[in-house]
Amino acid sequence: MDYSFTTIGALIGMAVAIILIIKKVQPAYSLILGALIGGVIGSGNLILTVDTMVSGAQSMISSVLRIMTSGILAGTLIKTGAAEKIAEVIVQKLGEKRALIAVAAATMVICAVGVFVDISVITVAPIALKNKKKAGYNKASLLLAMIGGGKAGNIISPNPNTIAISEAFQVDLTSLMIKNIIPAVCALIVTVIIATILSKKAGTMVSDQDLEKHADNKKLPTFIQAFAGPLTVIILLALRPIFSIVIDPLIALPLGGLVCAIACGSLVQFREFAEFGLSKVAGVSILLIGTGTIAGIIKASALQYDVISLLEMMKMPAFILAPIAGILMAGATASTTAGATIASQTFAQTLLNAGIPAISAGAMIHAGATVIDSLPHGSFFHATGGSVGMNIKERMKLIPFEACIGLTSTIVAVIVYLI
Repeated sequence: MDYSFTTIGALIGMAVAIILIIKKVQPAYSLILGALIGGVIGSGNLILTVDTMVSGAQSMISSVLRIMTSGILAGTLIKTGAAEKIAEVIVQKLGEKRALIAVAAATMVICAVGVFVDISVITVAPIALKNKKKAGYNKASLLLAMIGGGKAGNIISPNPNTIAISEAFQVDLTSLMIKNIIPAVCALIVTVIIATILSKKAGTMVSDQDLEKHADNKKLPTFIQAFAGPLTVIILLALRPIFSIVIDPLIALPLGGLVCAIACGSLVQFREFAEFGLSKVAGVSILLIGTGTIAGIIKASALQYDVISLLEMMKMPAFILAPIAGILMAGATASTTAGATIASQTFAQTLLNAGIPAISAGAMIHAGATVIDSLPHGSFFHATGGSVGMNIKERMKLIPFEACIGLTSTIVAVIVYLI
């Protein structure tokens, strides 16, 4: 076995990073400092530690480039009102009687077409609040429907998580997205079931004050205009698996944003949309560089060998490492992106050596990363709670239900691999 750092060093590095993140230290700095401390403890060699950290960060550059260009699509969808229009049409078509299904499906679709999961929830929230006040649902059922829909859309979206995993396993982005369609649909069904149960329980109701906070009379594009950009991306990315014509996401995603801007008659503001999108992905891009440093240390440590030995000793199959790694890393960082990236960068080669197909391993990691990724030391917890004016105590009560939804997609992803 060839490794440069001890398992103890790698674990201490992760522990330091987690503690710092929980203490609200900037996540990228937390990961870098954790990597430095863990590397020095695990090797006693500062130069080797720094070189490994730099190498790990460099391995993330291709992912970062694609993520930066994905911001053009996301920024255009948000600023033109296209994302809001798509959500609005879905909610209107399904009607008040199926309000929970409508809200969950709308959030899933918005996230699946390239809008980040937290922004998807924030985008759908005003529409959901308005419709749910009429139907008399409580905030808990509303928010869970949106979060669950977002989790379902998250694993079939050309977003930073999927891009990072596809890069780690060197697999086609579209194929990885398609692999998790069945788990996503199952997660959506469980979301609606749990949200329906919650809607029958006592809870804080949507008030007129909540609606006033979200009052906005801006003019939205038509549905055809709004969906032109996402449809362009879907067609371009589908060319590879269908016709073996490779259109890299680096080209497909910003081109979808350009088509969206043209279709919505907002080409003049396209530069502004791109800048807005960049501001939304800048934090994720920086986070991935920090993630790369600690992933580099863990990947070069004895941890992955020790984990495999532990699984063998417990007589557990090697494939179980994929979902477990996704669950634990995302929970530790309270981030689907960071968790999925660390897990895939660290254990990709180990899983491939164990004979697990790259697509299946990536899909299981991605699904696993949605189980406990919304813990309070991450931004998603607070952003989603704020979208419906929910206090922290009420928001905390939703975490077990969110975990059930993420666990559903994870279990189904494992079943899909096994059959």
